[in-house]
Amino acid sequence: MKTHTIDEVQDQLIGRVGTVERDRFEYELQVEMIGQVIKQTRRERNMTQADLGQLLGVKKSQISRLESNASNITIGNLLRIFSALQAKVKIHVELPQLEIEI
Repeated sequence: MKTHTIDEVQDQLIGRVGTVERDRFEYELQVEMIGQVIKQTRRERNMTQADLGQLLGVKKSQISRLESNASNITIGNLLRIFSALQAKVKIHVELPQLEIEI
């Protein structure tokens, strides 16, 4: 039986790094993780979706949608949400000749 590395399996199932399929998968994974982090942080703060919505001036249903699909969230809204949750946000951008952390 031949064994495969995790990289080989990912390349075969998702696509090689740099392909459209792989980029799409990684983007969707990151978006899902943002929603999960919001949900986890909210729960750690013993807040309901309604509590967080009230702090932000939005409905509970908007918080629910955001936690399940954060694909349309803006950086401004992301910062507002984590500020309401009393959490720090760091944004890290890597470019070939430059690295920026906000």
